[in-house]
Amino acid sequence: MTQTSQVAAVSAELPISVRLAERIRHVVDFIGRWGSWLSLPVVIVTCIDVIARKLRYVDSAGNTHSLQLWMKVNVGPVFESTVLQELEWHFHAALFALVLGYGVIYNTHVRIDLIRENLAFRKKAWLEFAGLSFLMLPFCAVVIWFAFDYVLASYAVQERSVSTVGLPYRWLIKSVLVIGLLVAFSAGIAAWLQVATILWGPRQLRFPLMTLEWPEEDRKIEGKERVKLEDEYGLQLSDEAVPIKRSS
Repeated sequence: MTQTSQVAAVSAELPISVRLAERIRHVVDFIGRWGSWLSLPVVIVTCIDVIARKLRYVDSAGNTHSLQLWMKVNVGPVFESTVLQELEWHFHAALFALVLGYGVIYNTHVRIDLIRENLAFRKKAWLEFAGLSFLMLPFCAVVIWFAFDYVLASYAVQERSVSTVGLPYRWLIKSVLVIGLLVAFSAGIAAWLQVATILWGPRQLRFPLMTLEWPEEDRKIEGKERVKLEDEYGLQLSDEAVPIKRSS
């Protein structure tokens, strides 16, 4: 039996909830990985905006000359300072929205685990189940419901920037926010399916988890394995105690 067929056979033995969660994870992972590339235009636009506005001088006649003004006149209106600043927060908002779900499926979103880390595995699962069922999923659903009206109203009036030189089609960036919330909601559904399977499925069942770690696994930080510096790199994390020499 080939490796591919073995994987397929193992997958077929998993409950449908786990298989569905895995499919949702793949979609969220795909969107999150591509959405993360928006960090590149965020950096580029921010650097252009800051550098172009700071490179300026005042001539003997008192006229101000700057790289930003030169680019606006000779290259295009896209280098208008207001346009660049709005592009910055548009790209940043899209980046943040599209990677929300990615943070959930890899357990890299912010957690304040004052209680959870000291609980037993099944108690962690119950806490995770309650948080997903009564906090994350309802919140995302309510915000998505109102966000659709937000986008439709913006599209109906062809909303644009309040600045006369700002960007048009404000409904586009608002649509991206809705898409990001839908992705986050899907990630929550995937995590919920996994946790429900843990609580009500066979105890011996094992599959890759998103927001929890199996009790037999090593402890992790934000879903990432601890780097064992002493074992893998031969580094000493703390100095050995130096014996104190007592004078006679």
